[in-house]
Amino acid sequence: MLNPYRTRRVLYRTIFHLLIFLLGFLMVYPVLWMVFGSFKTNYEILNESLKLLPKVFSVDNYIRGWRGFGNLTFAQFFLNSFIITTLATAGVTISSSLVAYAFARIRFPGRKFLFACMMATMMLPAQVVMIPQYIIFRNLDLTNTFVPLILPSWFSSAFFVFLMMQFIQGLPKELDEAAILDGCSRYSVYTRIIMPLISPALITTFIINFYWKWDDFMGPLIYLSRPKMFPVSLAIKLFADSSSETDFGAMFAMSTLSLLPVFFIFLFFNKYLVEGISTSGLKG
Repeated sequence: MLNPYRTRRVLYRTIFHLLIFLLGFLMVYPVLWMVFGSFKTNYEILNESLKLLPKVFSVDNYIRGWRGFGNLTFAQFFLNSFIITTLATAGVTISSSLVAYAFARIRFPGRKFLFACMMATMMLPAQVVMIPQYIIFRNLDLTNTFVPLILPSWFSSAFFVFLMMQFIQGLPKELDEAAILDGCSRYSVYTRIIMPLISPALITTFIINFYWKWDDFMGPLIYLSRPKMFPVSLAIKLFADSSSETDFGAMFAMSTLSLLPVFFIFLFFNKYLVEGISTSGLKG
């Protein structure tokens, strides 16, 4: 005889998982539509947009898109993106960990006031500092270079400083004291004790900032005007031409390729990302 309670429980779980699958599919569908659209012709994209699968899978869009514009192939744009993203991400990871260590472990005059000022910057919209920052870099004659897109990241980020502080404050202070008694300096404590123990937070910072910088469109749009300097996020826009025909197929193809670095980073470092976010919420 069937157990009514067990039957009802199985029914609820089935409905729950079907709803989750449906919501997940709705969230992923635009990405799937773009990926499959990269194998379609422009006619299919514009006139048969409701169909997900193309009539014939063709890589012509990828070949045409990779050729780029003029003498610039998309290899140049991908190289620009990797240079900007890697240097900026390394900078924010290193600098934020140093600032977090100072706030969490070192007692100095004005510490609480400076920490409050740093946290207050999180409430400022990016648009507030956009124009003053542009004027500064323009007066320094650094526009049309990668410096404005990289240099600010080497002065830490309040969000990532707070994230790492949660890790550091959860570590026993006796570790620092024991290392200092053994002759370690503050720098040695940071490099030999703190950094290895907060590696989940460091990896989390690296992954999140990599996502942000790789997808950044506004920064390159403001500071870069020479196509040779464009990252992928800005170069893809060149396929759209308001005065002539837009090559949607090539645009979708290069957009699909631009997702691969982010996808592989998430695939290989997903467990560190989950661990970093979850653990930082428990410590402090």
